[in-house]
Order: sequence, then C-alpha cells, then structure tokens
Amino acid sequence: MATDAASLHEDSFGRTERRDAWWAGPLVTALVLGGFIVYSTFRVFYNAEYQLGHGTGVLPEHSYMLSPFYSPLLIFPWLPAWISPAMLILWMPGGFRLTCYYYRKAYYRAFFLDPPACAVGESRHNYRGETHLLLFQNLHRYFLYLALAFLVVLTIDAIHAAIWPKPEGGLTFGVSVGTLVLVANTVLLTMYTFSCHSLRHLVGGNIDCFSCVRGGQARYKMWRGTTRLNENHMFWAWTSLFGVTIADLYVWMVASGRITDPILFVMR
Repeated sequence: MATDAASLHEDSFGRTERRDAWWAGPLVTALVLGGFIVYSTFRVFYNAEYQLGHGTGVLPEHSYMLSPFYSPLLIFPWLPAWISPAMLILWMPGGFRLTCYYYRKAYYRAFFLDPPACAVGESRHNYRGETHLLLFQNLHRYFLYLALAFLVVLTIDAIHAAIWPKPEGGLTFGVSVGTLVLVANTVLLTMYTFSCHSLRHLVGGNIDCFSCVRGGQARYKMWRGTTRLNENHMFWAWTSLFGVTIADLYVWMVASGRITDPILFVMR
C-alpha cells in the first residue's frame, strides 16, 4: 500500500484511484475563502456605514455599534481619503488567519492544489517545506499577540453595544439583536484564538515537566483547556470567519438604514 500511495505522486497531476468526491472539500474551501476575500476587500475600500449610535450622527438614539472590520477605529485627518480605517488594522487579524496552521492547509489545497488531496497526484515531486518566501509563516506566533489584543478591543465594543442613551439624558443598559451579534462575534473569535496551536504551545507546550516549573499546575490546567479547544480548531476557524463577516454586514445594513435593529429590552 505504501508503494502504491507513493507512486501516485509520481504520476500526472490529479491522478488517483480514489472513488470519492475528493475535490469537493477544496472546491468549497476556495469558494468560501474567495468570497470572504472579495467581500472584505470591498468593505475595506467602501469606507462608510461602519458605525452608528450616540456620538456618530447616525441613529443617535441607538447604542454605539462599530463594525469589527474597523475596530479599533483609527482616523487620521492627514491621510488620503482613499485610505480607510480598516486598512490600518485589518492586516493584523488578517495576518493571524493567513499564517494559521489550519488555514495554511486549507488554502494551500484550495488555491494552489499543493497537494490537491491525500493520495492524489500533484504538480511537483520535491517537497521543500515552507522555505524562502513562505518563511513569513513563522510570524504566526507574533500575530497571536496582536489577536489577543484585538479580543480586548472587540469585548469593549460589545459592551458599548449594550449601553443605550436615555431620552432624558444619561445612559442605561439594553440589548438589541445587534448587541447579540457583536457579542457572538467576540465569543467566536475568542474561541478561535484560544484554540490556536501557538497559544497552546505558549502556555504549556514548551516545557517537559509541569511540576518542575513555577506555576506548573496553573499552566497545566491552561494547557489542557487550550488542548480541548484545539481539537475543534477547524470548527472555530470557520464559525469565527462567518461570525465576523455577519457582524460587519449587520452593522453596515443598520447604519445604511436598509434594516432596523430590533430592540429586545432597554432598562429605564
């Protein structure tokens, strides 16, 4: 069997004895990731209708809501008008996903067919690993630190979405569908980040004896927790991708007046 499997890689591209729809997974991945790239690129250059609520001039009676594509909101008057706030920050969470261990597998197969699938002939025969240009993938651990900082910012945004202005003045607590959307987005991104392979290594994967280091028991518990999350890293990678897209789309639709954000309750 080992000889037969190895010989497939020496044959022409796409050659395989598999009878299942092996191409379906890479195709769906290419369509979804491609769609996200097109949508996010459009929103980055659209540069409008990304916030609403008191203090913005858009629905001032509403709680403050900010699209995760534009958070934290950095506005510099001296920059050209075509440079949106999203351009200044999206490279950081985008870099975290681009260098993610799971996403590497996904887009290597979907966009570069390298390899197309297990036991399917590919276009090259010599494996050189992630060398030369692909050495930038080693930056993943540093993008992790930035992603952790973004979780703090998005948590603050979710809290702001639950603070409503009173007609007579002052602020109060309330929840709308938009509040839940931003909270869900933050939770999904937190699960994706906390299930990261690099975070698992950071909290415990780089030591051989937990009982031999300071705080070993606490680190062991953190390592076990991240390990459980890491087992479903693919699930969190996809759900968080959909979550952040839906959150941006929802804020856009409400800010543009295309839909109304239903209020579930506001304390008076």
